[in-house]
Amino acid sequence: MAEMKSIKGGSGFMAGLVLFSSIFIVSGLLHFFRPQPYVRIMPPGLPWPRVLVSISGAAETLGGVGLLLRKFRRAAAYGLTLLLVAVFPANVYMAVAHVSFPGFLGESWVQWVRLPLQIPLSGWALYYAKAPKAQQSSAAPTTNHSAIS
Repeated sequence: MAEMKSIKGGSGFMAGLVLFSSIFIVSGLLHFFRPQPYVRIMPPGLPWPRVLVSISGAAETLGGVGLLLRKFRRAAAYGLTLLLVAVFPANVYMAVAHVSFPGFLGESWVQWVRLPLQIPLSGWALYYAKAPKAQQSSAAPTTNHSAIS
């Protein structure tokens, strides 16, 4: 009979990693397929809003994919943390100027609540940047083929 051994917290680590990276991949791709909302929240003083939206979308997408690749996970996590800091002024502008959107995201209180959410998102990214080597290298279960007596 085979005994399954896994790294402590391995499945939780991977589930969180996939969820977190998916947030950035989907959001990053939306910068290309539906750029207008992102262009609208660019502070007016910044030049070339469409270009900056494309750059941030590419950074989000690549960062999300990078999290899924062990070799790039640490760099991607630090990069996403820096990206969250870089896009923070757009989130502030959206709340201060109350950029109108249909539905839930158009609510002023939602726009303000989004601002402090950058802190746990940054913490989540840093968690993956600083995860122990055992979790960084593999979270898949391994099989021990020794017989149980």
